[in-house]
Amino acid sequence: MNISAQDKTPHVSRKRIFIGLLGLIFALIMVFILVGGWVATIGLNHLHPGLTLIAQIIAGITFIFLSGIISVLILSIIFEKELPFTHKIRGLGIKLFLPLMEILGPRLGISKERVRNSFIETNNRLLISGHRHKIPPERILLLLPHCLQMADCQRRITTSIANCKRCGKCNIDNLITLAENYNIHIAVATGGTLARKIVRDHRPRMIIAVACERDLTSGIHDTFPIPVYGILNQRPEGPCWNTLVDTIEVKKALQTFLRTK
Repeated sequence: MNISAQDKTPHVSRKRIFIGLLGLIFALIMVFILVGGWVATIGLNHLHPGLTLIAQIIAGITFIFLSGIISVLILSIIFEKELPFTHKIRGLGIKLFLPLMEILGPRLGISKERVRNSFIETNNRLLISGHRHKIPPERILLLLPHCLQMADCQRRITTSIANCKRCGKCNIDNLITLAENYNIHIAVATGGTLARKIVRDHRPRMIIAVACERDLTSGIHDTFPIPVYGILNQRPEGPCWNTLVDTIEVKKALQTFLRTK
């Protein structure tokens, strides 16, 4: 996927939020380890001098281990290159560091939405940089939120997207056409529970998901290790109401990951 210098600027800006918070979390964890190790050393020294040495060794190993993990993750994000163990470390970032960032960010004046937006962008860039093999169309799932459907539409497309009348009043028609053209699975979910069921039923190797920041981050978290490429919806009428999505962006994502004949 070609990215011009102008297009790359917002990506860099969003990455900086994630990298900055990740570095701050690393510093806080290191301070906690050092202070905890010092306190433990004082207490254990009264019991047996050998226990003090063991505590120092454990603290040192933990320090080196976490330093390596976070350094590899930060370097992968900065250079957008897949480094050794990046995939497993990405999982640690999703499961551990993201929740910590969502707690720390608002305390520093960075809203949860901006933190999540930064995480989604970083996750997407890492998926693209680590993408080595094209995925067959039957193993790709395009997962959509029900709020893309017009609020006054009477068609129930969460049970089956084939129920769509395809009147063209919302983006669903264009997205179905994309799915048909590329022969991929497409589904609409009303929330996390249904989304997880859809993923279990289809068992995809790759998910391209459209949603808001909150639902995308929770979806990336819940479905790991299945990779999820996140595309934010547009909310001209507010959250969860007649939302839109850039279908060209969805098409570009499909062309990036999809194996074509």
